[in-house]
Amino acid sequence: MLKKFTLKNFKNFKDEISIDFQNVAGFQFSSDCITDGVISKMLIYGRNATGKTNLGVALMDITMLMSSIKMLMPNGVFLNADSTEQTAVFSYTFLFGGRELIYKYSRMSNQELQNEQLTIDGIDIFKCDFAKRKYDFTNLQYIEAEIANTDRYLHSLEADEELEDANEARLPFLRWVINNVALKNDSVLIQMANYVQGMVRITVGSSLRGFPKIIYDSFHELLENPKRLKEFEEFLNAMGIACRLVLRKLPDGQRQLYFAHEKLIPFFENASSGTMALVTLYRRVISRLREASLVYLDEFDAFYHYEMAENLIRFFKKRYPKCQIIMTSHNTNLMTNRLMRPDCLFILSRMGTLTSLCDATPRELREGHNLEKMYISGEFEQYE
Repeated sequence: MLKKFTLKNFKNFKDEISIDFQNVAGFQFSSDCITDGVISKMLIYGRNATGKTNLGVALMDITMLMSSIKMLMPNGVFLNADSTEQTAVFSYTFLFGGRELIYKYSRMSNQELQNEQLTIDGIDIFKCDFAKRKYDFTNLQYIEAEIANTDRYLHSLEADEELEDANEARLPFLRWVINNVALKNDSVLIQMANYVQGMVRITVGSSLRGFPKIIYDSFHELLENPKRLKEFEEFLNAMGIACRLVLRKLPDGQRQLYFAHEKLIPFFENASSGTMALVTLYRRVISRLREASLVYLDEFDAFYHYEMAENLIRFFKKRYPKCQIIMTSHNTNLMTNRLMRPDCLFILSRMGTLTSLCDATPRELREGHNLEKMYISGEFEQYE
């Protein structure tokens, strides 16, 4: 699992900011927000333009770095505009089977990897400074990768530089090791790679309307499995959308989803914005949460009544207790101890700081405190 993520000099985050999942207080309520001693369900508040979306983008940066699929990366604003530093720094601290793994790297842009470093249980496994062409692979034996042909890796870097292809990102050594060394299945690197592969970010406020036809077809294909169709129907019912669903195959071979009444009503043409947001959530997240490790849900309740948003959080906690889920919201109705707890509720400020409610007041917060009322009355305003 991910214990801590630290970021510096990326987009609007000039100074260092961290999401510390292990900063757990001793509250005895809403314990289902905590799993194995770390925060597994987190809710982040912040005024508009504080960087909630950028924080999610940064958190998911490692998924692109570790992907073996070559991508054309956008070259928009990357570094903080007010900083004189030339790189953005990303650091991830993981815990797998009692072993702590810290992977830290910096970029000059979406393409230019400046350096990377892997540390396991306090031992530096390797360090790569690509700008200075300095490499230290001294402790690869600690990950049982001492037979790795590092000369071959360095040669591949030189070949890439000769090509001078601006659309090709530099190959990280960590990804090269995972793909080119026969690691054991229980290797901490394999566990990390599997975790990263299960990380996903989604802005739930988007809807399927206007999406390419292939999106509808793939969702219909998913629901062809009667079990999946029933799960989707039960999910909508749990969210307060009372309905029955049927999937029909049309004469032209296409599939169509319907609300089941005495007359069948086409689903996508008649669903509300809130229901469509739930469809997006189910299609892109819930249908794959069995494999997901960490999910960043930006504006997760943009179209939801507050009771539906509460139902959704309860659904996540009950159905996926081990998945680390970060949600962003403006809905202060969710700022309550009966649903969350002060060490799992965070405020993202305009200054780029992330502070839990229990650290944002000198008071000793208790279960009986009305957190929403305290927030609205300005109890935490110095951290906004």
